[in-house]
Amino acid sequence: MQAKGFIAILLAVAAWTVAAPETGAQSETAREALRAAQGFRPLRGAPMYFELDEHGDTVFMETLDPVWIFPKGRRMRDGDWRQYYKLVFNFNKVYPYALVGRKLMAQVDSTIAADVSKRSERTRYINDVEKELFRLFEQDIRHMSINQGLVLMRLVDRECGMSAFNIIKSYESGLAANFWQLVARIFSQNLKTRYDPSKGEDAKIEELCKIWDSGQWDAFYYSIFLERPARAVIQRETLESEVRKKNP
Repeated sequence: MQAKGFIAILLAVAAWTVAAPETGAQSETAREALRAAQGFRPLRGAPMYFELDEHGDTVFMETLDPVWIFPKGRRMRDGDWRQYYKLVFNFNKVYPYALVGRKLMAQVDSTIAADVSKRSERTRYINDVEKELFRLFEQDIRHMSINQGLVLMRLVDRECGMSAFNIIKSYESGLAANFWQLVARIFSQNLKTRYDPSKGEDAKIEELCKIWDSGQWDAFYYSIFLERPARAVIQRETLESEVRKKNP
């Protein structure tokens, strides 16, 4: 009798299911009720992946986000860490411009060496380059903070091997270099100061450059800010300006 009664219940449930199909939500609710009736707890948490090793044992697998471990001995106060994190953020924004600046300076130097024969040609070419650089980078640089501009100045010295004062003097004039040096001194800065990777903030910048060049920058940045670093969008890495010759 018990077997016949159990079979009758199964047939009734099957007939009811066919006659009145459940929606997705109803079906899930029914499954939860059935699991609860059978003593199973509701599923919670995130799914895990597994593999079988050579012995047939189950090994659970999980992917962890990368982290950066700072070397032993680094000790800084909370305020110092905040300054360091700000330096990392600023470096991430301006270093690509310093790398492009090195390429552009090499292009300008090679063009002058190969095509310029008169001082007037050099003057016109430098003026054309200046106008093109303004078109390409003016808006980006205007949106930089003062601290980001200072970091960029240090990085340009590192990449190009010249202080900001000497760059202005070489491509513009000594008068222009002295004018901008005066402006910098008003803001307690010095365009003549050379990049020194052995001390001060330049040593911290040099450390960041090495991390970038090693290909570990994304993991390093993520370990600090828990997000991927935003990449600077550089419109072009070469100049279109050419030396203009006067018609004979």
